[in-house]
Amino acid sequence: MEAITEKQRLRAGKVAGIVGISANILLFIIKITLGILMGSISVVADAINNLSDAGSSVFVLVGYHLSGKPADKEHPFGHARMEYLCGLFISVIITVLGVEILRDSAEKFFTGGSVATFSNTAVILMASTMLGKAALAVYYFAVSKKTSSDVLKATAFDSLGDVFATGAVVLGMVLTPVTGKYTDAILGAAIAVYIIVLGIKLIREASDTLLGKAPDRDVIRSIVERIRSYEGVLGIHDLVIHSYGQGKVFATVHVEVDAEGDIMLSHDLCDNIENDFRNEGKVDLVIHMDPVQTADPRVNEVRGQVAEIINHICAEQGSPASMHDFRAVFGITHSNLIFDVAITDEFPMTDKELCERIDEDIKKLSSVYNTVITVDRDYTSNRFGHKV
Repeated sequence: MEAITEKQRLRAGKVAGIVGISANILLFIIKITLGILMGSISVVADAINNLSDAGSSVFVLVGYHLSGKPADKEHPFGHARMEYLCGLFISVIITVLGVEILRDSAEKFFTGGSVATFSNTAVILMASTMLGKAALAVYYFAVSKKTSSDVLKATAFDSLGDVFATGAVVLGMVLTPVTGKYTDAILGAAIAVYIIVLGIKLIREASDTLLGKAPDRDVIRSIVERIRSYEGVLGIHDLVIHSYGQGKVFATVHVEVDAEGDIMLSHDLCDNIENDFRNEGKVDLVIHMDPVQTADPRVNEVRGQVAEIINHICAEQGSPASMHDFRAVFGITHSNLIFDVAITDEFPMTDKELCERIDEDIKKLSSVYNTVITVDRDYTSNRFGHKV
């Protein structure tokens, strides 16, 4: 799929917002008219659902407009997260409307049900709105794929769910004469529950993004593999990725280079990697250069032994970890092994327990070894020091 510019992405999002507002208001007018004329709580509930969708489209439009504002003094990383914030507002509105519809349905049920009658024309009109909503869902899916927009993807799923919700209403219109006066209220409650569940799901998704959800594994893999592809890169660690919205991704990483190599060439390598990422426009990358001893056979041997110990502990605990920044200072009476171990927050051992366990196993190699271990966090939940 051909990549689009940020300007094209914002324009596509705004157009999607306008289309959503227009289509959902038209559907609301049709359904609310039918619902009032027939006294049907389920049809009114479905109409209000469309009205909430129109409000959601307003937030989509506003969100894309505000997210396109350039960075300023108060917001040096730009305003792209407004898209996520508007998604959260949309989710809250959907949930609140669902609760109100559920309340109205319960009131209808406990006050004698509905005596609404449905003509063939009303059934046909309601069924035709399903086609309109299905077409809108397809449109949203297409634009969300083109623009990589989570907000439009959520809106597309919302529209697809509305097709089934309206289908339930149409089914109720057909069944009410057979199943009785409580059918309409029951279907209204069912639609309300669907809206509430959907709203809570969208709130969770929007909150995860704003709170700093772990980056996608494919994104991590692409960054790791891209950096490793450069000649002279021995390994990487401490990758941290921050997203401030689509097209606003910032990352920092430690890149290991040969300590015996030309320091200026290694620095130039890191500069070239940063510039390549920046020119590609996907990630604003900052690299910290870590020199690694590679020419000392004794250091290499001990490093490999310590790596095996850590790998064994990881397999035993069922949780990943990686070692980096390994240094060895050999002495006559004792030798210091200095290194970092990166773990996730789900690692079952405490930092102290892990350090003591590693130290214990290393002393089995030689009692002269002293360990200086720093435990840090792998914020991408992946092992990428030597393999993904």
